Amino acid sequence: MTTTRTERAVKPPAGRSALPAPKYPRVFGAGRGRIVQYGVFILLAIFVVAPIVPIFYQSFRDRPLYEAGGILTASNYVKLFTDAGFGQVVLNTAIFAIGTTVLTLVIAIPMAVLVVRTKLPFGRALGLSMQWPFFISTLILGFGWITLYGPAGFISVQLRQVLGFVPWNLYSLGGMAVTEAVGLAPIAYVFCANALRQADASLESAARVCGAGPVRILFKVVVPMLRPPIVYSSILVFSMSLETLSVPLLYGTPVRIEVFSTFLYTNGLQSIQPDYGILGAASTIILAVTIATVAIQAKVLKNAQRFISVRGKATRPRPLDLGWIRWVAVVAIVIYIIFGALLPILGLVFRSFTMIFTPLQNPFRTLTLSNYERVFTFPVYVQSITNSVVVAVAGAVLVSVLALLAVLVARRSPFKFARSVEYLALAPQAMPGIIVGIGFFWAFALTPGGGWIQGTLMAVIIAFGLRALPTAFGSIAPAIMQIGRELDDAARTSGADWFATFFRILRTLLRPAFVGAIILVFVTMMKEYSAALFLSSANTGVIGTTMLDLWVQGNTGSVAALATIQIAITAVFVAVANMFMKGHTDA
Repeated sequence: MTTTRTERAVKPPAGRSALPAPKYPRVFGAGRGRIVQYGVFILLAIFVVAPIVPIFYQSFRDRPLYEAGGILTASNYVKLFTDAGFGQVVLNTAIFAIGTTVLTLVIAIPMAVLVVRTKLPFGRALGLSMQWPFFISTLILGFGWITLYGPAGFISVQLRQVLGFVPWNLYSLGGMAVTEAVGLAPIAYVFCANALRQADASLESAARVCGAGPVRILFKVVVPMLRPPIVYSSILVFSMSLETLSVPLLYGTPVRIEVFSTFLYTNGLQSIQPDYGILGAASTIILAVTIATVAIQAKVLKNAQRFISVRGKATRPRPLDLGWIRWVAVVAIVIYIIFGALLPILGLVFRSFTMIFTPLQNPFRTLTLSNYERVFTFPVYVQSITNSVVVAVAGAVLVSVLALLAVLVARRSPFKFARSVEYLALAPQAMPGIIVGIGFFWAFALTPGGGWIQGTLMAVIIAFGLRALPTAFGSIAPAIMQIGRELDDAARTSGADWFATFFRILRTLLRPAFVGAIILVFVTMMKEYSAALFLSSANTGVIGTTMLDLWVQGNTGSVAALATIQIAITAVFVAVANMFMKGHTDA
């Protein structure tokens, strides 16, 4: 039954007649705002819990979930650490994750300090160049590094001819950590750079008065104040290193180095007779570790208020002059950009236009379009490109809308579970992509009616969307925090309910942040692929899964062509979005 209610209008000023208060529909006695709030809460809870419950249940079951009967037992965990060689997997994962985190911070923190807080030549251009590797997936970056620095890579072969040996081993835990750090450094860089741009100059001025020089100010004042973004980015990079599949799969498989993600991949998707109990136990352990890292992050940053340096009368910090050291810094940043990201990507693009890419033969003599012809000849490859675009576009809009509603409920509503909504929206950042894929695979298989979703693009959109939700939420939340609550109060004083307040006032103010979230989610979902390994079918694969299949077959030319196409699609989308957002500096 649907009824209406009338909000009590504010008493009009003397001499004016009272306007009738707006009437809003009510369903079973509940206002539309309350329905939306509970709807968002329930939807987020279902999406977050759905992939976790079956994994946890399977870890204590002696047979697959789809088989009737069975008993609860802890034998899967015992078998995991005794018979499956999981102890070495744990050690490899720890070395890889810690190494990646340390190298990422070593790259990102100095570059953020140098670009933002010093008089660095070409600082703006270098700062922008530091960020663009974010738009390229580590899968593509890994392919590019193998093309140049692998055992048969272009640069490796040239060095072997000159030196008689190659001074690095890409197929090792160290090579995996370096490549992953190059791909993740832009994330830590952005966190640190944003904090530095908002810092107050009073502390640095006090240090100058005491006679401190530029270098001492950097080490004693600037860097210590970066502890919150350093902690946040380090925990984020560490958790991302635990879940990443691309680089460990490309580098570790040929030399039998297994980490968490490749253990699940080889023992689940690649195994003829997978042991679902061990998969469930391993997935539960990985999930527990990532959740623990996020909890540690919250604990460490609990007293972050003592690092606040932005006050009401803050002044812009004056760039520090490091003298000749600034040119050393420029060279270091240029080396990272060129050899870490630019050359591998250019090498991969060039490989897509050649029959063979090696210094033993002039590659310009083997220029060809056959790699692209092969991609566009086979319908399954074309379908993977179409699927990736459809998933990214549809997912970007749906996830951004859900994130916007979640931010409004969590930050701008009297909903009693508002804090829980925020926790649910951010929880997927502790859920590795491969775990999400396995969890939703079982969830769809066990849920009545879920079979029609399994193997469809809808399943891929749901899994990718869950992974991208924290990104969208984190993009919109700061924007709404900058909007004063007096606007909401004025609207409600005029008789508007919570829902009308959003559509008449907050909607326009949040539009730039919403579009920015769409851009970030599109890029994130365009790069994602790990969850699709367990959810896609022959006709619903994405570019990432297709590239992995082609790589296993040894078809590196087609891999390079697909990678180039993905880079081009992302570049065009970001360029068009930037043109649309031009002038919206608050996005």
